[in-house]
Amino acid sequence: MKSRQPSYLNFDKKDYPWKPDINYRASPWKYRVGKGEQGVLICEPYKSEIGQHWRFKTEAIAEESSDTIFAMFEDYLKAADFVGADMARKYLQMGYTRARRYANYKGGKKYDKDQDYALLERGTGDLEKAAAADVFYKRWKQAEANAQYAAMKKQWKDERG
Repeated sequence: MKSRQPSYLNFDKKDYPWKPDINYRASPWKYRVGKGEQGVLICEPYKSEIGQHWRFKTEAIAEESSDTIFAMFEDYLKAADFVGADMARKYLQMGYTRARRYANYKGGKKYDKDQDYALLERGTGDLEKAAAADVFYKRWKQAEANAQYAAMKKQWKDERG
C-alpha cells in the first residue's frame, strides 16, 4: 500500500490561527474563516454549544443532529453572529466528512501508523455511516447556499481573513 503521512503529524500549534484560550464571542475579530473545518474543535464558546449536538452514528441520529445544528446556524444568523453561523456550518461539514471516513474505512482509520502511515483498505467501513454522511451533506450545502450567510462570509473574509 502507498505510504503517505497525514498532515496532522506535522501540526504546528503556535502558528495555528485558532487558539483554545480565546472567547470568540467576546473577541470575534480574532476569528478567521480558514479552510473547511479548521478551528471547529477549538473555538469557544461555540465548540461547547454546538459540539454537544454533533452525532452521526446512524442516519436517524444524523437527522436529529443536523436539524439541531442547522437550527443553531439560523439562530446565529438571526443574531448577526457570523462566527457562530460559520462554526455551525463547519460542524455540518464535519458531520459529512467524518461520517464518510467511517463509511470508507473500518473504524474510521485511514492510515496504519504501524506501517509508516500506509493507507488502509478503502471500502471496509460501515454503510450506515454513508447514509448519515448524506444527511449532513444536504444540511451543509443548505447552510452554504444561505444568501445572508454567504454575504456575511464574503464580507468577513474581505475584512479579516
